[in-house]
Amino acid sequence: MKKCLVTGASGFIGQVLCKRLSEEKYFVAAGLHRQFNLESNDLWQEAIHLDLTSNSWGRNPCLNIDTVFHLAGKAHALTETAQCKDEYFQINTEGTRRLLEASQRAGVERFIFISSVKAVGDIEKQPMDEDVIELADTPYGQSKNAAEQLVLQGGYVPHPVVIRPCMVYGNSEKGNLPRMIKAVKKGIFPPLPENHNKRSMVHVDDVVRAAILAAENPKAAGQIYIVSDGQPYSTRQIYDWIRQALDKPASNHSVPMFVLQAAAGIGDLFGRVTGSRFPIDSDALQKLTASAWYSSDKITQELGFVPQHTLKESLPEIIRYLG
Repeated sequence: MKKCLVTGASGFIGQVLCKRLSEEKYFVAAGLHRQFNLESNDLWQEAIHLDLTSNSWGRNPCLNIDTVFHLAGKAHALTETAQCKDEYFQINTEGTRRLLEASQRAGVERFIFISSVKAVGDIEKQPMDEDVIELADTPYGQSKNAAEQLVLQGGYVPHPVVIRPCMVYGNSEKGNLPRMIKAVKKGIFPPLPENHNKRSMVHVDDVVRAAILAAENPKAAGQIYIVSDGQPYSTRQIYDWIRQALDKPASNHSVPMFVLQAAAGIGDLFGRVTGSRFPIDSDALQKLTASAWYSSDKITQELGFVPQHTLKESLPEIIRYLG
């Protein structure tokens, strides 16, 4: 039986990955930051307390492990502080280094690092692919990029792979999509104008399928793969589909962009005065209206990956999950 360690096993992607690995007859050891759910369950057969900020783990968590799926890390915060920057590098970069060193000492064969498309910066030419080398413009992205370099260039394991998912959707309470769904349901999300921006997303099940495929296919060694569902979406399109899935009537109007920009300016002022974020500011508006379009052609061509889900088809199930 193949034995793997999944860090961040209790998270959104981690739980789905553990379930899939167990179904495929892997022995799953779960790396958990806090000492909870340490007993065996339907998702994993063994649980290990694993603090990526610690310099001493006692027993090597990678002993007798064939494959490490490294998902644990500090997630991207909406507002980044100086403390956040330190924590990003302590957890995302140095924590990955510690895990790689433990993997090397234990003779781990495969190390699959779940990174982010935000590990590099955006460029005007889209869709963006794995050849983009623009420096990330956030501490979060920079910490992820530094961790990627360790994984791919450090020589710690024979089969290192970096997976960069786009924005992940699925049955979860966390993230921008659930917040948008709840706001549309309450009638407080503005009907944005259709500006034909293009944003890439991916279902959590497809991220998991891509990660396992990258672990099992020798061609993946040393590679970076972007994973998307292959469908670029405009924010207005997503808004309309959410209304449809909520059985709300179609909205035939939109808030003019100059009104949204004025509201964002007020939000910026509010943030500077109070130190707290307003529901809409320039950063939020930019995320809603800009493009972030990525190509996953490389993993399709090299590993035969074909996504099984699209956002429109998945929305009814996500809405049922959110209640």
